[in-house]
Amino acid sequence: MEGYILEACVDSVESALAAAEGGATRLELCSNLVIGGTTPSPWMYDEIRKHSDIRIHALIRPRFGDFCYTDAEFSIIRQAVRAFREMGAEGVVFGILKPDGTLNLEQMGELMEEAKGMSVTLHRAFDLCVDPYEAMEQAIGLGIDTILTSGQKNICTQGTALLRELVEKSRRRIKIQVGSGVNAEVIREVYPKTNARAYHMSGKVTLDSPMRYRKEGVNMGLPTISEYEIWRTDAENIREAKRVLEEL
Repeated sequence: MEGYILEACVDSVESALAAAEGGATRLELCSNLVIGGTTPSPWMYDEIRKHSDIRIHALIRPRFGDFCYTDAEFSIIRQAVRAFREMGAEGVVFGILKPDGTLNLEQMGELMEEAKGMSVTLHRAFDLCVDPYEAMEQAIGLGIDTILTSGQKNICTQGTALLRELVEKSRRRIKIQVGSGVNAEVIREVYPKTNARAYHMSGKVTLDSPMRYRKEGVNMGLPTISEYEIWRTDAENIREAKRVLEEL
């Protein structure tokens, strides 16, 4: 396949460098992938830049949860877009909804002004929109480059019907990037059903903590997640996905 995109979502320097080693086209840089991703720190961005020139798109999401934001949260989002533009990030990834499930066009428009000169992706807030076709046309009207979507399902293999329609109706005016549950075998399954040429994956594996002493019964966050497990992108998982894309 020519002209494909393989984006790796990463939340550490180690994962970023593994994704680059595996041949990812670009990174979606974030923090806290365990809760779906939040805005990364500028220090992580700077540290990655010391070691790699891979294209970086920064996720701008101030918290876990819905995409309907307070005035204070919107101010934080706007400042973050500006900051990553000034740092030299090639792109930003954001999305804001109104309570009725439509895109907040006014706030999205303001963010597009802040992001001038950068690539912009509408993230999976799109998957919570009431009308995906209207949202796609509005995103095109705003000048957004890419929509990251699972086809409004929990995992992309369940959303192939909508993904195919979006690819067809977009008529190459915007990229439809498939996310949620993506790996090499999923790409092999999803591509013939959708004709999507852009994919988003973490390629993660779970590593055991180097801690030998482990305090039982104390959780720093979600009680269902062990403090002694580390999620990290595996270069071979990215490399395998790249091989599939090049074969298709």
